[in-house]
Amino acid sequence: MLDGRYRIQARVAAGGMATVYRALDTRLDRVLAVKVMHPALAADKVFVERFIREAKSAARLDHPNVVSVYDQGTDGGYVYLAMEYVAGCTLRDVLRERGALQPRAALDIAEPVLAALGAAHRAGLVHRDMKPENVLIGDDGRVKVADFGLARTVGTNSATNTGSILGTVSYLAPEQIEHGTADTRTDVYACGVVLYEMLTGVKPHSGASPAQILYQHLHRDVPPPSQEVPGLAPELDDLVTVATARDPELRPSDAVGMLGLVRAARATLTREQLDARPPLAAGPAVAGDDEEATSVLPRPVTAQPLPPAEAPEPDPMDMTARFDGPPEPPPPPAPPARPRRFAALRRRPRRAVLVVAGVLLALLAGTGVWYINAGQFTSVPAVLDLTQAQAEKKLDKAGLKVRVQPEFSDTVERGHVMSTDPKPGERIRNTGRVTVVVSRGPERAEVPNVVGMRLDDAKKRITQAGLTVGDVRTQFSDETPQGEVLSSDPRGGDERRPDSPVSLIVSKGEPVEVPDVSGLSPDDAQSTLSDAGLRIRVSDAQVYSDREKGDVAEQSPARGVQVAKGDTVTVTLSKGKEMLTVPDVTGRSEADAKRILTSAGFQVRVDRPFFFPKDSVESQSVRAGDKAARGDTVTIRLKGAL
Repeated sequence: MLDGRYRIQARVAAGGMATVYRALDTRLDRVLAVKVMHPALAADKVFVERFIREAKSAARLDHPNVVSVYDQGTDGGYVYLAMEYVAGCTLRDVLRERGALQPRAALDIAEPVLAALGAAHRAGLVHRDMKPENVLIGDDGRVKVADFGLARTVGTNSATNTGSILGTVSYLAPEQIEHGTADTRTDVYACGVVLYEMLTGVKPHSGASPAQILYQHLHRDVPPPSQEVPGLAPELDDLVTVATARDPELRPSDAVGMLGLVRAARATLTREQLDARPPLAAGPAVAGDDEEATSVLPRPVTAQPLPPAEAPEPDPMDMTARFDGPPEPPPPPAPPARPRRFAALRRRPRRAVLVVAGVLLALLAGTGVWYINAGQFTSVPAVLDLTQAQAEKKLDKAGLKVRVQPEFSDTVERGHVMSTDPKPGERIRNTGRVTVVVSRGPERAEVPNVVGMRLDDAKKRITQAGLTVGDVRTQFSDETPQGEVLSSDPRGGDERRPDSPVSLIVSKGEPVEVPDVSGLSPDDAQSTLSDAGLRIRVSDAQVYSDREKGDVAEQSPARGVQVAKGDTVTVTLSKGKEMLTVPDVTGRSEADAKRILTSAGFQVRVDRPFFFPKDSVESQSVRAGDKAARGDTVTIRLKGAL
């Protein structure tokens, strides 16, 4: 039991700074992860104070891809953090089982990782220890970034003491090693190394000791992953190259910028490029379809908590630790003693001259061959996501000419470089020209002012502006002539994305009240409607009505409705009254007689004798079998007792 609250259940993982356990919070009855600092570090008061301070900062992060920090405390000699428990495995487990991942799976993991780091960067925090061990993949496929225990505010120093560096050797940025500084770009560098490792299954730098790996970080570029995996898309090479540039000024400024580059590169990749199976992949291939698959993350490796004796021994190169900086480069060899050589030359001047001449000729020939094959070429520097001014300055420094080509982009910030031709790392003649594509930001179309235009003309202007015509509604207006545009939404002068809809309200002109033409002949109805500025349409159908046959029985719109001038009123002519056969109800009871006559379409009136009427119909006003108009009244007389 830790701190009287957390019941330790099993060890989950051990690292260079702490051990992680699965525990039960007995107060809230929930499972969580408890990270306990190693006793050697817990004895360092300065380290503990910084650990507590930075844990509080990390606890303020609220992002779906960041492991939440619930509590921090000490219990005797134990310093611990209580965090969200993610059932699943780490990215290191996946790489250990699968080797290299398909590009689609690698990008599916990289994007939420960069989103989590982007939230931290925008909050002023730097992770400083990004590596596969700190990327958790839940059983439900969610990706979360853990272990902000080394996180610090932007721009702080990452060295713990003179000549000592704190971090994981395989993922340290050159400036962390050389100057001890860490900012948002150091996390971008580590993410680039992790992306390389996911795509290839191996780390870009290796060595027998941490110092050897640190030396390579300082003096060797991370190679393009396509050198390890032939056929890999060039866009993936570009992502790794720009993220792991040794000069931090050449990297994206933070994880948000890198995330934009990843999404832009992914949008250009084909399904075949995304689903390419790397040679070192050990697991089954994952077929993806952008339109159907919601996730192509590799199946998590179930990581069961182990007792200490059975836990796998972690690679020291993957553990967070303090270690010394890289060794200085070896001094150049001392020049050999020359007196005896000079004496020999003095004794054999002709031979010496011939030797020197031969060496010079060989050097000249070698120089010529080198110049023809490589010397007249240079490698295009990586300038992706730099501002136009920064890119031009860097290319000019490399001796290259620049041609700027602006293009619209929904993902790259305005004024920043989207791509180059040739691409970063490709060879170009020393005096060659590099085309730099600079983002103009999202494309915008200006809404034209179409108020007062006829509808057809307004539609044409909107289409010519690169927009589409949306809903068209009508509205009465005493001032604007019929058919002209009253207003638009958005208004003229506003900017919208291309193909955005523009809704219009068109004038119906001054309203006209529909006159009543019921009962009029068709000619009289047409004359009345024409006088009101309306048109008439006679319906082919006719209806029975009380109107004379051939006169107007119905009209639509009805009398009094307001319509636009020139609108059409539909009239339906009368067929006259409908004649029906009167049924025989004599001898029937009053109730039956009423029911029969009403069902036949007639009204009923009952005539009862004054004295002692009987419940039997004696006679009816219209004889049975005769015709009468629908709705006419039939009078029935009841029998009397006398």
